[in-house]
Amino acid sequence: MTALVGNAPRHVLALGALLLASTACDAATPEPARSDPRPEAVAAAQVPAAVAANEVKATPVSDTAPANDPPSTAAPPLPPEPPAADETPAVEPLSLGARTEDERNSTSVFKAAAPATVFVTQSQVVYDRFSMRATEAPAGTGSGFIWDEDGHIVTNCHVALPNCELRTAPKLKVTLYDQKEYPATLVGHDPAKDIAVLKIDAPTKLTPLRRPPRGYELQVGQKTLAIGNPFGLDHTLTVGVVSALDREVRGVGGLTIRDMVQTDAAINPGNSGGPLLNSAGELIGMNTLIFSASGSSAGIGFAVPVTTINRLVPQLIRSGRPERVGLGVRVLSDSQARRLGVKGVVIRKVPKGSPAATAGLRTLVDPRGRGDLTFDAIVAIGENRIENFDDLYGALETYSAGDTVDVMIERHPGKKVETVKVELARIQ
Repeated sequence: MTALVGNAPRHVLALGALLLASTACDAATPEPARSDPRPEAVAAAQVPAAVAANEVKATPVSDTAPANDPPSTAAPPLPPEPPAADETPAVEPLSLGARTEDERNSTSVFKAAAPATVFVTQSQVVYDRFSMRATEAPAGTGSGFIWDEDGHIVTNCHVALPNCELRTAPKLKVTLYDQKEYPATLVGHDPAKDIAVLKIDAPTKLTPLRRPPRGYELQVGQKTLAIGNPFGLDHTLTVGVVSALDREVRGVGGLTIRDMVQTDAAINPGNSGGPLLNSAGELIGMNTLIFSASGSSAGIGFAVPVTTINRLVPQLIRSGRPERVGLGVRVLSDSQARRLGVKGVVIRKVPKGSPAATAGLRTLVDPRGRGDLTFDAIVAIGENRIENFDDLYGALETYSAGDTVDVMIERHPGKKVETVKVELARIQ
């Protein structure tokens, strides 16, 4: 407040000077009134009267004054205000209701998609050792979106479960756009892709988020819109572009999530699980990860692509877990394979009668007991080079049970390379 007082506008000071000068002129009469020599008394006595009149009257001032006039006690007038500095030209504002085409699009997308975006809260029961009481405390929050009319909600696995690990049944709550809250149950989850499906029983009909047609292809530079609940601020909209495609980022489950969409739309804690949309209001990804030294948005965010979501969510709804395929073999860990000097995936056991056994793949054995191991190492699936289990997992995730793939193996000892055909089986 002192800054306001200390920076009084000049026109106020000029008004005071004018009032004082007018008072001094009025004092030049044949019978002058007794004046108080204190300037403060003049200002206090005369300014309120002029202000009360709500106007400033111009008093004629003669060129000469009577010799017996008392000396004026009015303050000297302030110098006039300097002319205003040159400024940029005034810009005519938009007319009421006018928006740019991009603004109209952003507004339309938000109005269409926001009702299908939800707020997910994960709670845990905390026990107080001293009071022996159990209280419920929030363990995490995030976003999600409505998948279908049956009440299925899609979000990130790390939003629904601590560290994406199912140890006990989570206590979940979903808040819809109308701020109504519903308890949610976990239907299924996939830590490898950081996807979880919840279900709520809402009495009203739910409107699922629109998805792009089959065969839809994203392009770098396309507009992106992210809706979520960053820092608990529900239904926040941020806008950006597709910065890059086909990014490979290691997820919460420890495996690489492939084909991720990179965007510069601001994604912050609480945005996880929320939809990433195109300019048509269609789902193109689920906001999942960011690269940041501070923990907040640095303009580098990643979303699980809609192709992965479309493939996995029906599986999670149907069976509660992803339906994956494999070669039907057991393998060594990557560290064990490195100790053997192998850059690939070493087969540890091939079940008898399996498609892998039929194709000629071998179980690891030590025939002499001296460490002279006989084994096969997978080094390629089709055209995909295999150097570790993560590569093998990624190479098989697009296939279905019953498909036949070309498997390149390196036979030890000797490192002879062969290619065999193996029928893929569903992994239980």
